[in-house]
Amino acid sequence: MHPKAEKEDEAERASDDAPCTVQVAVHTPAHSAIGELLSYRSATLLAPGTLVRVPLGQREVLGVVWDRADDTAAQAPVQLRAVAGVLGGVAPLGADWRALVAFAARYYQRSLGEIALAALPAQLRTLGPEQMARRLRRPATQAEQANAIELIALSAEQESARAQISSKIGPFLMFGSTGSGKTEVYLRCVQELLQADPAAQALVMVPEINLTPQLEERFVSRFGAAQVVSLHSGMTNPQRLKSWLAAHSGQARIVLGTRMAVFASMPGLALIVVDEEHDASYKQQEGARYSARDLAIWRGHACGAKVVLGSATPSLESWHASRPPSPQDPEGGRYLRLAMPSRIGAAALPRVRRVDMGQQPHRTVFSAPLLAAITERVQRGEQCMVLLNRRGYAPVLTCSDCDWKSDCPHCSAHQVFHKIDRSLRCHHCGFAQRVPRACPACGNPDIVPIGRGTEQLEEQLAALLAGVQRADGSPVRIARIDADSTRAAGALQSQLAQVHAGEVDVLVGTQMIAKGHDFRRVSLVAAVQPDGALFSSDFRAPERLFALLMQAAGRAGRDAAWMAERGAPCEMWVQTYHPTHPVYEALRRHDYPAFAAQQLTERQQASMPPFAFQALVRADARTQPVAQGFLTAAAEAARAAALPGLEHVSLYPPVPLVVQRVAGVERAQMLIESSSRPALQHFLAAWQGVLRSTRADPVHKGLVRWLVDVDPLAI
Repeated sequence: MHPKAEKEDEAERASDDAPCTVQVAVHTPAHSAIGELLSYRSATLLAPGTLVRVPLGQREVLGVVWDRADDTAAQAPVQLRAVAGVLGGVAPLGADWRALVAFAARYYQRSLGEIALAALPAQLRTLGPEQMARRLRRPATQAEQANAIELIALSAEQESARAQISSKIGPFLMFGSTGSGKTEVYLRCVQELLQADPAAQALVMVPEINLTPQLEERFVSRFGAAQVVSLHSGMTNPQRLKSWLAAHSGQARIVLGTRMAVFASMPGLALIVVDEEHDASYKQQEGARYSARDLAIWRGHACGAKVVLGSATPSLESWHASRPPSPQDPEGGRYLRLAMPSRIGAAALPRVRRVDMGQQPHRTVFSAPLLAAITERVQRGEQCMVLLNRRGYAPVLTCSDCDWKSDCPHCSAHQVFHKIDRSLRCHHCGFAQRVPRACPACGNPDIVPIGRGTEQLEEQLAALLAGVQRADGSPVRIARIDADSTRAAGALQSQLAQVHAGEVDVLVGTQMIAKGHDFRRVSLVAAVQPDGALFSSDFRAPERLFALLMQAAGRAGRDAAWMAERGAPCEMWVQTYHPTHPVYEALRRHDYPAFAAQQLTERQQASMPPFAFQALVRADARTQPVAQGFLTAAAEAARAAALPGLEHVSLYPPVPLVVQRVAGVERAQMLIESSSRPALQHFLAAWQGVLRSTRADPVHKGLVRWLVDVDPLAI
């Protein structure tokens, strides 16, 4: 255990054994009227952070002792229920961890117990005392030596970034192009930390589960399996408990994980790395809608750990926060920007080629120049990657006679046609059914797919390349990676291994293949239909599209020596009806700073984030009028009560969501905006009681739930 945590625990345990009252955080229902902390009677003083089992209603639940009351149990004004038991063998959760949870609960407008208990492994809540004791008695894995690896020399840019992280406080934004060697800098920083302090721990986060195995492989090869654990939702409950206990005890020096890992109990935490920090996956979209990236910044500041954010396409919020001082802005941003614009080994960034689809024959899927380029690459033994961010065969089936469409009966969305198993599936509620033999409305047997998904793209590409042969004379090999093709356990790892081994010539997929993967033989990347995001009502859509295309382009030409043998530059092809759009102009130059400057100027003029702060209040109800009526009534009640911060907050009228009905539930939302983050927080905190009392009004019968989303990523 870290010396700081040991001293803290000794001080907290230095108490007599008189009966007392303890305040315990339990997982109470969201937005319930139950208090943040519940009081229980304990036979002995319990240190804050102690894990206990307590009665709640008819159940016995896990709780965290949050505070100690000064009065003894005998002086309690009411008869309190007693603590049922203490989880022996598990050290109390530290003050730093409790502070993080308390901040997250306040900022994201959720209950303290909800955040605290969701951050703990599920098996802590379900294992009995005997089972838990057996888990703790299991011998720890014997420490093993890391493999002896001859460290390659860092480039000048890598060394500069490493030196600044080592010598300065941060937080840091490592702005490095794809293939610039950011991961090696992370590894060196972790290595320095672990060598300097035998009790120090590092947390390294990635946005998605499918990026964890390759990162884990690199860390294990450098530091040994005994020092590295993973934490993500794809693990089984026993695996997650084992990793959590190793981190909590200090046995694991390095924790790798997705957004949930930001809440890992790490008493010696000294370094946090958030790779691909721009990725929307760091924002939780169900329950407590926290941003793991933003919590990482707060946690690092609170516990004195250094924080490194890394990306080739940083979020505009992080880019703005890392702006250097200027005559107009002498202070600059609060982050230190570290630039790594060059690829490792003199590898060149891909040349971006745009195809004007307005000049191509009608209904063309693959333009002739792109098809010729793919053919040439395959014949030379190179790999190609084709990106279409829509899975399935086609977005909708339709009848040409009566205009019937394959709408979901439970959602205001279409069911997507999946040809591979002849099914129609809703990607919002999961409802699935067989494809009808004829139109359900008029009986016309001629129902046809409209639009394209990755399934259809794979099929059409196979037909177009049917006569193409690889360098060894064998036929071309095409594979597809998306949420459908990787549903089975281990499918994604198997398919990625085939790509890395050179067993795939053309890889078709969604954004799953566009980020983080180190494909060494890919020399051409193509985006087939990217225009949809250019004219979205969501002001963040251009930022997301540019990041996706830049990340996808970064999969090409990563191995400089291998590309030099081929003698042809790597390429990124974009098929578009708007080839001169500013997004594609900036992409052609690989000029993220210019793109960011243009977007930030527009946002500042429109008073949008990061120059303003937003929250959404969403209402789900049986009907749309009930949902909107609840939000309107809550806004009127807030104005009538003159809530704190209201004078600095704008409440916009409620509107339906883009997909307003999901699983039979109508959804509406209200935007709250302010130029002051504290004013917005004060208002939201005061509004909680108003929202609860408004829901209790019988006029809003039919309201299913309401929730608050602070700093939303999609509006």
